[in-house]
Amino acid sequence: MNTSALPLPTNAAYHWPWHPSFGRLGDAFQRLCPPTPLAPSHWVACNHHLLTQLGLPAELWLSQDALDALSGNALLPGSTPRASVYSGHQFGVWAGQLGDGRAISLGEIDTLLGVQDIQLKGAGPTPYSRRGDGRAVLRSSIREFLASEAMYGLGIPTTRALCVTGSPTPVYREERETAAVVTRVAPSFVRFGHFEHFAANGQTQELRALADHVVQSHFPELLPLQDTARYCAMLQEVTRRTAGLMAQWQAVGFCHGVMNTDNMSVLGLTLDYGPFQFMDGFDPGHICNHSDTSGRYAYARQPQVAYWNLFCLGQALMPLIDGQEPVLAALETYKTLFPEALDQRMRAKLGLTDTHDGDRALVEALLQAMQQDRVDFTVLWRRLSHAVYESAHLNQAFEPVRDLFMHREVFDAWRIQYEARLGSADRRSVGQQMLRTNPKFILRNHLGEMAIRQAKAGDFGMVQALLNVLHSPYDEHPAHEGWAGLAPEWASSIEISCSS
Repeated sequence: MNTSALPLPTNAAYHWPWHPSFGRLGDAFQRLCPPTPLAPSHWVACNHHLLTQLGLPAELWLSQDALDALSGNALLPGSTPRASVYSGHQFGVWAGQLGDGRAISLGEIDTLLGVQDIQLKGAGPTPYSRRGDGRAVLRSSIREFLASEAMYGLGIPTTRALCVTGSPTPVYREERETAAVVTRVAPSFVRFGHFEHFAANGQTQELRALADHVVQSHFPELLPLQDTARYCAMLQEVTRRTAGLMAQWQAVGFCHGVMNTDNMSVLGLTLDYGPFQFMDGFDPGHICNHSDTSGRYAYARQPQVAYWNLFCLGQALMPLIDGQEPVLAALETYKTLFPEALDQRMRAKLGLTDTHDGDRALVEALLQAMQQDRVDFTVLWRRLSHAVYESAHLNQAFEPVRDLFMHREVFDAWRIQYEARLGSADRRSVGQQMLRTNPKFILRNHLGEMAIRQAKAGDFGMVQALLNVLHSPYDEHPAHEGWAGLAPEWASSIEISCSS
């Protein structure tokens, strides 16, 4: 790539530990793409927790140089910004070539967390913007910033977010909004769609190079394997990670909203936060994406969609594998891995440390009762955790849980079964474990909306405060008790779409 074409100034005050990884794959995989300046710019929020984890100097991010670099107004010294090409299925339909339409990777750096790709989202058009402006708005940038770190706090694999910068520069979506850039961090942003792109175009050499890159960089234990065995093992590992990720999503009531194959990470990370939502009232058919008119990505359908997406990845890898049987065998493991992972997650939510044949039926009975009365998903599990803990010394410990149901007799019948299942287990110990499993705080839509409204008025305090709480969602945080309550009536009127 010809870096001499980059017109932006650089700042040499800090030696960046660049690590050539994906960038070494060459021009077939990416195009050199400098950010488009976004001035004037200002800080919106910084993730100092991640900064410390990465091992980068804190003072770096308080500087004008950092603000300029992370707003797209200057280049970090040694950076070779690029946008990568990929294709994919969108809403189940082959969309052809896509690519980083508004994301620009500055490069990969060595950190205390290992090699991490630093990416600006909203830093201007790229060769793959498809006539788009390449910009992001303040609303969507804050949502992604907070959602990434909320998932991290919950222990769910995800891309991370380092900061958000903003600008009064106008950007037009459904309405006139202001521009922002979110800095994303991940070991890799390689998607299922990267493999689909080269397979669809008959570029077997590039397909093999990409697969070998992923193995070498992220699954080095597979390097001793040769050809078919290596690529089948890679597919098996992606399947395992995806199955585990889906179980974690379902266990916290998370809806992604747009599970296209180009939004699926080969590392099993939650990737691309657009029309996501943590459910309020439990409804398996809940559709969080206003653009999803068919309900393809409804909450209950997410595990099956992930399986379908894995088949697309398996098909893309076929040119590297001798016969389809090994591919089908790797994919077939999802049918066992996902339900086992979900069962494990749900037993943990109930405080069950061993396995009984009736556990799945016990979970299903509770979920059906919750669905019948649209019981708040997060509040139910948190109250149940407290109830078990307090039942060691309080006869009425389950009343706050019971109060969530209109059909209380249904919950009463379920509770009898549940307490029988707990048996003689120490309730305080079980309750403590449940409180470490069932979060008190999630990024509810209305909380994000409140933070966004304040940010639009120039007050970024709630964004930073939410970030701090979401990093430790199992703690009590008494100063923010109101953020753990039931969603207000107006929350149901919030519409989120693919532009969110």
